[in-house]
Amino acid sequence: MKLKPNKKLGQNFLIDKNVIKKICNFAYIDKNSDLLEIGPGTGNLTQELLNKKPKHFYVIEKDKNLSESLRQKFQNKIKIFNNDILTFPLEKILNNRTIVFGNLPYNISSKILTRFILNHNTYKFKLLIFMFQKELANRIIAKKNKSDYGRLTVLSNWRLNIQKIMDISSGSFYPKPKVESSLLVFSPKKDYVIFKNANSLEEVTRIIFNERRKKIRNRINRLFNYNDKIVKKININLNLRPQNLCPEEYFSLAKEYEKLRK
Repeated sequence: MKLKPNKKLGQNFLIDKNVIKKICNFAYIDKNSDLLEIGPGTGNLTQELLNKKPKHFYVIEKDKNLSESLRQKFQNKIKIFNNDILTFPLEKILNNRTIVFGNLPYNISSKILTRFILNHNTYKFKLLIFMFQKELANRIIAKKNKSDYGRLTVLSNWRLNIQKIMDISSGSFYPKPKVESSLLVFSPKKDYVIFKNANSLEEVTRIIFNERRKKIRNRINRLFNYNDKIVKKININLNLRPQNLCPEEYFSLAKEYEKLRK
């Protein structure tokens, strides 16, 4: 049976052998490595990763037909879960040795990354090696004062070290998407701001970036219930716009926000 990409699931299979080899070689996989691949599709990257002989290899594929095809192709060499990555209990298979790979569907890629960030206490991993739509990748690695700097930039910089490895042309995929992709690698930060609830930072960035073209004054005042003492304490120029604040300033805002919610 010839497998056709499912448009509803945003499937674009990676077929470029040179790109596949570069991705695998970058990860430095050895006999003690545990691997997780998100959305393996037809298994092109899966096969190359398997050749590295990892200790354990898990894949999560939502498409039932693709899951069955992968079972036939790889037999018992890998553990296949026919599940949704956004609801699967990842803590059951992740550990500090796990390298996570993903040619992520464009329509849910930011949700997948955010899930790893906000569940950092239970989702342990060594590296995340993800392919994103190039536009989204640029938002993740953006610097403050730039137009593509936003919520995902701040969230990612809170818990993760980020490195851009390469851009990937649309011709490396089937079917050929209308946009290019980028490969980013994430590793957990050892030192980071600790929140009682990781969602505090998510809420603060969502509220402030909701009006990214406007000055932050009104949003900050609403965030802290127009409490002048708190607003003065945070010592941030309220005439700035959301993209003008560095990640550390958002971390400080989230810490004060948590105190208010006690």
